[in-house]
Amino acid sequence: MKPTPPVALLALIAMASPLALNAFVPAMPDAAAALDADIATIQLTFTFYLLTLAIGQLITGPLADYFGRRQVLLTGLGLHTVGSLFAASADGVDMLIVGRVLQALGGSTCMALVRAIILDVHGRQGAAGRMGYVVMAIAIAQAIAPTIGGYLNLWSGWNSIFYLSVFMGALVWLLALRMLPETSNVRSDSLHLRGILERYRDVLGSRQYLGYVLSTTAVAAAFYLFVGSSPYIVTDQLGGNSAQFGSWFLIVSLAFMAGSFLSTRLAQAFSVDQMILSGNLISLLGAALLMGLSVLHQLSFAGLFLPMALLIFGRGLSQPNAQSAAINSSDSSAGTASGLMGFIQLVTGAAIAQLVPVLLEHNTTLIFGCILVAPIIALLAHFSAWHRRHDRTA
Repeated sequence: MKPTPPVALLALIAMASPLALNAFVPAMPDAAAALDADIATIQLTFTFYLLTLAIGQLITGPLADYFGRRQVLLTGLGLHTVGSLFAASADGVDMLIVGRVLQALGGSTCMALVRAIILDVHGRQGAAGRMGYVVMAIAIAQAIAPTIGGYLNLWSGWNSIFYLSVFMGALVWLLALRMLPETSNVRSDSLHLRGILERYRDVLGSRQYLGYVLSTTAVAAAFYLFVGSSPYIVTDQLGGNSAQFGSWFLIVSLAFMAGSFLSTRLAQAFSVDQMILSGNLISLLGAALLMGLSVLHQLSFAGLFLPMALLIFGRGLSQPNAQSAAINSSDSSAGTASGLMGFIQLVTGAAIAQLVPVLLEHNTTLIFGCILVAPIIALLAHFSAWHRRHDRTA
């Protein structure tokens, strides 16, 4: 019988990286002013974080398949903590970016390996429901991080936000050292580049896998567009501050948490594909409302955050199911499939994050139009994957 790590521990591990990513978001305009940097430059702290998470997950999968989950995860958590301390002591934008890169490189192990550990222990049948708890934990981190970060920035300055990640990283590392067993009994026999590329080629050979990945990535892209642009919309167009952003963003994150929790409750009553379809349709409705309010020039705090909360509620329903379905669609190792999925999602997010300053130079309606397109792409990609899955099981 495989050792079973507590789901609560896995949820706490999963929270470390999104907490670090999102706590700094409301402070970015103030950090730009304090460090004498423009929006495009300070945006690199967000873009490089996402890009490093993407590359890290691509590397983490094969490393964990070769060395085991526990060793790689503990190393990553330690690196995340060191990077957080480095960012906290930054006195220039270059040093801040380096700290964020180190922070993300360590955090990538958390994002990739928690999913793989769940599949190691609970198998494909039991993974979807428990994956929902992990996504809900991420939602909690996303819910509290911007609020805490916004107030810390207002009270103590933007540097103080990173000490939160230092504490969180150190705590999770100690708990994992004590409580996390090795869960992988089957190890990869090679770390050669050729072998790694062959495993990724095998994963990418599944069109069903790609369909589910594109579906969850498209909805995630809508979130990245929003989180990259909304701090500046709040500050420049709505006359708000970082604390107001954090408080209103709490609604969006709580909606994600509610959707993720509901996903775990409905996992036994509905199929994975029914849950994905329902979530994507709700996300489309939220995006359409946001676009409509922008066109009618009715943008306000409520008009900005409430439609996005509906979109993210739909994401909470669809994401754990789409991720589980994607990994299950691959005949390759779970670590490789999970890492590649994270890579695809986060490279997309990094590209979008750096595109946001360009879109902001035009108007917010253009950003909201891109957000509207995202769930449409998600629906089309899911229909393709669902059709292939049905043909495969027929």
